[in-house]
Amino acid sequence: MENKLYDKFLFNFLARDARNAADIMEAGNGYVVPGIVSDDFASVDEAITRVQELKRVTDTVSIGLGGGGNIENWKKVLEISVGSEPGHLNQPFEKATYSKGFLEGNNIDGQLVNALVKPSGEVGKIQLISGAVMPVEEFLEIAVALGIESIKMMPVKGRFHLEELIYLTEKAAAEGIRGIEPAGGIDASNIKQMIDSVKEIDIEFFMPHIFGSTIDKHTGLTIPSKVNEILNALEGY
Repeated sequence: MENKLYDKFLFNFLARDARNAADIMEAGNGYVVPGIVSDDFASVDEAITRVQELKRVTDTVSIGLGGGGNIENWKKVLEISVGSEPGHLNQPFEKATYSKGFLEGNNIDGQLVNALVKPSGEVGKIQLISGAVMPVEEFLEIAVALGIESIKMMPVKGRFHLEELIYLTEKAAAEGIRGIEPAGGIDASNIKQMIDSVKEIDIEFFMPHIFGSTIDKHTGLTIPSKVNEILNALEGY
């Protein structure tokens, strides 16, 4: 992954084009992983072209499901990744291992595939996309056995599911999971509390996905000043 703020934190923002990616990376002091979401594109080829464009200014592009984590887009994300080798792709937990194996089977290495789960509303438990609720420890035992490297929790609704996120991060770090990726409702008003709550946990990376609060609704561009506001909120960490 990219250079990390305080050797731990990265921030995922959407990039409309290569210029937008360069601008938000500069605004984020280099701690930004630009991304796209699959449902912004009418075809896989169109998305592949966009990733190739973004990779002119960054080594890693994140391919998101889109549609608020619509699991029906998992295959499209995989197809985009096969054609573009973005470096990072978002998949539901139920498809993450298959996707990683498919990429490696096609001699596409170095792709970090995260595994999406939902908060359950109860600290110590998570909800799979299928709807099943299970203890975090039991889930992590399966995830480790399957070779899952990073877990995405969505929607965390800003601070609403923070205690669940902290618990997951602590237990995942203890089991050797490389990263945790929260998404949903994260903005400048709550990012510092989130970062502060996990700063002492020894995990390789923690990457909030921050979309809606930073995007110009008319142009689709992520606003560099909004990215800078997020980073500025962490001053004094």
